[in-house]
Amino acid sequence: MNVMGFDYGSRLIGVALGNRLTGTARPLGVVANGGNGPDWERIEHWIREWRPEALVVGLPLTLDGAEQPASRGARAFAAALAKRCDLPLHLVDERRSSIEAARRFAQRRAAGIAKKKHAADIDAVAAEVITETWLADPS
Repeated sequence: MNVMGFDYGSRLIGVALGNRLTGTARPLGVVANGGNGPDWERIEHWIREWRPEALVVGLPLTLDGAEQPASRGARAFAAALAKRCDLPLHLVDERRSSIEAARRFAQRRAAGIAKKKHAADIDAVAAEVITETWLADPS
């Protein structure tokens, strides 16, 4: 029933866990990404722990739907993830996910659930948005 979603970035990758039954997701955290690639150990730990049925990776597109340099990075990450984990993988248009993630993070700060010092977690909130986008329309 679980799916795991990723918001790929050149420095950080946000990770969220989604539930197909409820159609909701929650942030798990962020993993480092850099010259040596993603923190595969941490990603694989979460996959073993949560046993998702599928993986979802946000595909950053321009507002008019065209691919951009960041799209290549996300596609390469998705291909490596699918190969390493041997799970179905879905790419999701992530346009406007950053805006929604910022809104959710601000709401959580106002409610006392999140703190300003946890601002890096906004990438995990973006993964939450991406995952929920896919859960709403997994076709």
